Amino acid sequence: MLAVTRKAKIKEIISEKKSVVVSELAEMFSVTEETIRRDLKAFEDEGFLTRTYGGAFIQDGVQNEVELSVRETAYTDSKQLIAEKCAEIVHNGDSIFLDASTTALFIAKAICNMRITVVTNSLKVINLLAEYSNIHLIIIGGLFAPNNMSFIGRGALQALDNYYVDKTFMSCRSLSMEHGITDSNESMSEIRRKLLTRSSKVYVVADYSKFDKTSFLNICDFNDICGIITDKHLNRNWLDFLSEHSVVYYECGTKQQ
Repeated sequence: MLAVTRKAKIKEIISEKKSVVVSELAEMFSVTEETIRRDLKAFEDEGFLTRTYGGAFIQDGVQNEVELSVRETAYTDSKQLIAEKCAEIVHNGDSIFLDASTTALFIAKAICNMRITVVTNSLKVINLLAEYSNIHLIIIGGLFAPNNMSFIGRGALQALDNYYVDKTFMSCRSLSMEHGITDSNESMSEIRRKLLTRSSKVYVVADYSKFDKTSFLNICDFNDICGIITDKHLNRNWLDFLSEHSVVYYECGTKQQ
């Protein structure tokens, strides 16, 4: 296959699937992973996609769910900063919920030495916190979704009815002043909507890349949450908007009302 044909096909795949894995593309086109990395680098230089370790993704379109292996290696510095800020909000004795986002795993690492109760539907968070005797770990079961390493569905939703937590830290796919807080995965959206009724305070954790975008499914409006934790300074329009909706804005290193 000619290089130009391969690149066109890769672009078509990314446009449809929203994310790709280097090893899978290399096998698909019978070329080396280095060749695929060069192709993806060229697309990144064009501004078409964002590369991560082992893959790439785009955020165009409302149906923009990204594979877990790609999400895990995207914006890791941002997620670390967000997790450190979340740890400042959590106090010994708190009960918190961590969702099945990749950011939640960073938060779990940041709070693992605290004496708190953690409720979660994330298998990765469960595996991480299971060895810490200071963590009172409550697992939300249900249907296991291997694509997100999480427990979802009716069983998970019913299990959530048994608990009420002080603070929920939940992610999303996109945030828009016009369309609210949105997601691209229906099962994850159901869990996050449920958490709005099972938490004293709900914090949305979102890196800078998620702002001013809209995804397929509505989670909630800004009036439904108490705070947003992000990694970079928001512009004046966003600051005014959040203030109007009584949402506390936490930027890593600072806190603004």
